[in-house]
Amino acid sequence: MKDFFYAIQDLFVNFLFKPMDALKALELENWFAANTISWIFVIIGFAAMVYWMKQLKIFNDNNEEDKSISSHSFL
Repeated sequence: MKDFFYAIQDLFVNFLFKPMDALKALELENWFAANTISWIFVIIGFAAMVYWMKQLKIFNDNNEEDKSISSHSFL
């Protein structure tokens, strides 16, 4: 059983966290490059949020959502 938990530790530490270790090393070498990668992820997240809000507005404009108080049985 102990080997199972060591295998999980080995998976995360030696495999899944390698990109984070590379980003940590990159920050020590070039701060701007490490922050550029972070800003790319922020821009992708912002674009996804804008797309999601536009889709919600489309459904709201078409009145496709049931907004009645008794729309769920537990209410």
